[in-house]
Amino acid sequence: MRGTTPSPGGHRPPLRLFVEAEIRRLVDDAAALRSAETAFSALARGAALVPPPMGVDLPETAGEVHVKGAWIRGSPVFAFKVASGFYGNAARGLPTGSGLVLVFDSSSGFPLAVLADNGYLTDLRTAAAGALAVRLLTPDTPLTAAVLGTGVQGRMQLRLMSQVRTIGEVHAWSPHPESLTSYVEEMSDTLRVPVIARETPASAVSAADLVVTATPSREPFLDVGMLRRGSTVVALGSDGPEKRELTSELVALADKVVTDLTSQCSRLGELHHAVDDGLMSSDDVHAELGQILVGERTGREGSEDIVCDLTGVGVQDAAIAEVAFSALMAGRAT
Repeated sequence: MRGTTPSPGGHRPPLRLFVEAEIRRLVDDAAALRSAETAFSALARGAALVPPPMGVDLPETAGEVHVKGAWIRGSPVFAFKVASGFYGNAARGLPTGSGLVLVFDSSSGFPLAVLADNGYLTDLRTAAAGALAVRLLTPDTPLTAAVLGTGVQGRMQLRLMSQVRTIGEVHAWSPHPESLTSYVEEMSDTLRVPVIARETPASAVSAADLVVTATPSREPFLDVGMLRRGSTVVALGSDGPEKRELTSELVALADKVVTDLTSQCSRLGELHHAVDDGLMSSDDVHAELGQILVGERTGREGSEDIVCDLTGVGVQDAAIAEVAFSALMAGRAT
C-alpha cells in the first residue's frame, strides 16, 4: 500500500483528505462484503486488537455519537471512526447519520488520511455484516424477508442481503408510517420483487424466513409468538445500552443466539437486556459470527429459531477503512 510509511529523512507522510463522492465511487458493495469477511475472520482468529467502543448520548438533541476502531495484525494501517446519529434531523430534511474515519500508519502512528464519508463506510460495513449473517444463518433457498425500519439500513441491508441470498418477497414496517410508501416504491424498483407495506411488526414478520430490525427503538416491538418457526432475526438497532428491538424472552428462547462480539453485545445489544433480566448468560451464546465463518462453530442446522445480535465492532471499521484507503490511494495514483 502506497503512502503508509514516513519518507526518507524522517519527514512525516502527508495527511490526505478524501471526500464522500470519491469514497462512494471507489468503495462498492463487493468491497464491503470482502471487508466483512476479513474483519470477522480476524476476530475469530484472535488477530484483531479491538478496544471497547465509546458512546455519548445527547438527549437534548436526540443525538448519539459512537467512536470505534481497531488494528488487524499485519495490516499497514489502523483506523478509528466517529459516527453520529441525530434522529431529529429527519424533520429538518437532513440525514440522520454522519461521521468520518481516521486512518493511521501502523508502523509509526502517523495519521495518513481523513475519510470524510459522512457515515457512508459505517453504513456499508453494517450492511455487509448483516449480509454475512444471512449467508451463514439462513437456508440457501428463496427467502421471504421482513424489514422493520425503513431508513438507510432498511435499504442497505436488503440490498446487500439480496447479493448473497434470493429474496422472493419483502414485508416492510416502519415506526414512521409516512416513510413506508417511498420505501416500498424504491425497494420494489431496486430488487424487482414485491415489497408490501405492513401496519404492525407482527403482520410484517408472521410469514418471514428472515427478519431484519433496523431502528433506534428503546422499546421492544418483537415478542415471542410473532415469528414463524425456523426464522432468522438479524437485529442491528441495539448498539447502545438503552436501545432494544426484541423482548428478552424472544432472545432467550431462540435455539441459537449468535453475536458479532459477545463481550460487546453483553453490554450494548439485545443480549445485554436478556442477561440483565436474568433469562440467560453470555455462556448461552452459541457462537460469534466469525467463529461460524471460519468453521469453529455451526451455523444453521435445520428448522431453528436464530437471533443474530449485531452491535457493530471496531474491526469492521478497520477492515473497510483499509480497503477504502487502498482504493483511494490507487485511484489518485492513476
